[in-house]
Order: sequence, then C-alpha cells, then structure tokens
Amino acid sequence: MKYVIIGGSAAGVGAAEAIRKKDKKSFIKLISDEKLPLYSRCLLTYYMAGMIDETKLYFKPRDFYKKKNIDSYLGKKALSIDRAKKKVLLDGRKTIDYDKLLIATGASPKTVDVPGADKKGIFTVRNIEDARAIIALLKKTEDIVVLGGGLIGLRDAYALRQRGKRVTVVVKSLQVLSQMLDKDAADIIENLFRKKGINIMTGVAATKITGKESVEEVELDNGEKIACQLLVIGKGVTPNTELASLCGLKIIDGIEVDEYLRTSDKDIFAAGDVTETYDIAREDKRINALWPCAVEQGEIAGANMTGEKKIYEGSLSMNSVDFFGVASISMGITKPKKNIYESISRKEGNNYKKLVFKNNTIVGMVLVGEIGSSGVISTLIKNKIDISGIKDILLEDNFDYGKIMPLVKKYQDKFNKEEYRDTVITY
Repeated sequence: MKYVIIGGSAAGVGAAEAIRKKDKKSFIKLISDEKLPLYSRCLLTYYMAGMIDETKLYFKPRDFYKKKNIDSYLGKKALSIDRAKKKVLLDGRKTIDYDKLLIATGASPKTVDVPGADKKGIFTVRNIEDARAIIALLKKTEDIVVLGGGLIGLRDAYALRQRGKRVTVVVKSLQVLSQMLDKDAADIIENLFRKKGINIMTGVAATKITGKESVEEVELDNGEKIACQLLVIGKGVTPNTELASLCGLKIIDGIEVDEYLRTSDKDIFAAGDVTETYDIAREDKRINALWPCAVEQGEIAGANMTGEKKIYEGSLSMNSVDFFGVASISMGITKPKKNIYESISRKEGNNYKKLVFKNNTIVGMVLVGEIGSSGVISTLIKNKIDISGIKDILLEDNFDYGKIMPLVKKYQDKFNKEEYRDTVITY
C-alpha cells in the first residue's frame, strides 16, 4: 500500500502516526511546503511574546520521521493531483504515486485589500518565519497596529504588548472576539486590554497604508491616522482548498467529507482546517479550524486509510485563552440568532457565565474569569444530555461533576466512559 499525505502539521502528522500504528511496513510519504517539521502554530504568539524560546515550539522529536519510517518532502509544494493515474505532482516536476491520499493542506491567513498592503513591515502570523521576522523588527519598533479583533488579532496584540510596545487594535465589528463571545463577555476583555495599555478601536477599518518602502501610517475610514512601524493582520484564515478544487473534489466552504473523512473520491481523505465536518451543536457541517480537531481528524482519517471504519462523530467550535490572567472559554453556539434557542447568563465583575439551550440541551457556553465548570458543561454539550432537572443550578459557582452524577446514571448509555474520564482530568 502506498500512503501519501499532503500537509505536515497537526492533521498530517496525526494521520501518519495512525497509519504507522496499523501498518508497519507500507511506505508513507509526507509532503509539506514548510522546511521546518512538526512545530505548533498555536504557540507562535507565546514565542513572539518572549514567553518561550523556539525549541518549545516543536511537538515531536526532530528524528520523528526517521523513527516512524516516513519519507518527508519538506519545503516542497504539491501542485496537482491526477486522480485517474493516482499521482501527486510536486514543484520540480517530481511525481509521487499513491493508493490512499490524505489532503491536510490547512488554511492561510486572510489579508487586507487596501492601497499600500504590499509595503515592508506588514505581516500575518501563520508560520515560524513570520514570527521570526516580527521579532527581528521589534528592536526598532515602538508603535504597532493590529488589524482584527478576533482571537488571532488579540493574541498577536497581547504578545506584542508583552514586549513593551505601544499597540493599537483596529476592529471592524462593534466588539472584540465577535465570533467567540457575546457583547457582555467581550466588554470584559476589551476593558482589560485598555487597562493594560492596548488601544482598542471598534467599528472602524483600515482604508490605506502609507509610507515609503515600509509601513509608517494606517489611515482609517473615520479619517483618523495611526503611526506605526509594524502592522500585523490578524483577521482569521481561509481553507487551502485549491489543490482539491483543481482535481475536482466536492467543496462547499471546505472539502466535503463523509463520516469516515473520505472525500468524493473513495481513495482520497481530508482532515484539518481545510475540511468541512459535522458540528455537534449546530447539527450541520462547518469548518472548525482548531488544533485538537485537526489532530483527531488526522488520526481517524489515517486509521481509515488503512481499511478501518472509524466514524468521526464531529466537533464543537471551541476557543480558550488567557489574557493578563483572565481566562475565557467559549464552545458551540454563543450568539444565537434564531428563536429556537434560549439563553441564561450571570455577570459579576470580571466573571461572566452564559449558557445557550435548544430543547433542554446545552448547545453553547461562554465563561470568562471563573471557568471551573467548563469541563462538566462541555460533557453535557457533547453528549446532548437533557438538563431540564438541573437547569436552575447550572450557573452556580459550585456547579461540578457531583451535580450531574444522577444524569450520568440516568443516561449512562450516552456517556462515553473514556471521554468522561478524560474530560475530568483535562479541565
């Protein structure tokens, strides 16, 4: 059997390990357009902040590919897939044959289409080279503008403030973290950033970037101008579906897959940020571009490439972050737009709790500050447990696993014991 994996990050590596567990002899070839192997993109902002050094980015030993008997093609880009001949064409005109193929091409950062966006000193933070380049400029940089108030943009801003720089965050929407938090929760984070010296500007967008060769100023649609020597764009990501599209695979927002993570071609699988899979809370397909989801999808896709029939049950959109000692977690549907949902919330200072329900099951949560109940609530969401009997105590400070033991006994067929045990340990 010939296994080929396109993509060397979370999903690709997870798939390679899963294949090798089941098949000790067949060759595995992994293609990655990055020269450096096996590092965590999730930790790049910690590296930029100076909180960790570069060695802490690597999540596998440097000899991982050799030990697993995996042929790695690093710094090589897959240009096309010939499904009829079962070949992948790389730059340099080399071709690789496959019997089973995994597309784990991930996603690319969104940019801004405004005059001056091609000047020096403008970055997105998606790979280690981006982080290195930003760090190299910090010695001669005092003022930084971050475009984007989502999780990526705020993490970038937080990291650069940790370096003692003056940072302004420009947010097109009327609140920060608009995809993760509701307005009440977002206000807590926004006020915290301002207290720590980060300027947050909401409801405005960049219209022009000026300077000679390098960025010197950002012009906004309200007429204001912000001086800066470095500009970071943190406006989310777009799935890298080009390769799949060129070879005729079915694509909606991401590559469409079945419950086995198989694409519209029975010999091609897909996993990670490029893939559209079932969302447990929304009961529909969407892209949840999260590292843990990518790892799990990669592992299941890899196992199924060897002939197993492991079903991918789906994922939940979930984000967790800690800014200046204040933690926040969101999961599932946090800002419901339809009247089929109801919600309850409680706010006390910098502590905020909100739960979203549909038919007496929890489909979303937002926790800021005190997040101790996140594990038990996520268990209820994942297992779609009827909480009508405990609804009045869900927002209590001491809500924990002890409070749901009667439900665990009542719905023991729904609760996966291994998942339940791991959730208790994790949170």
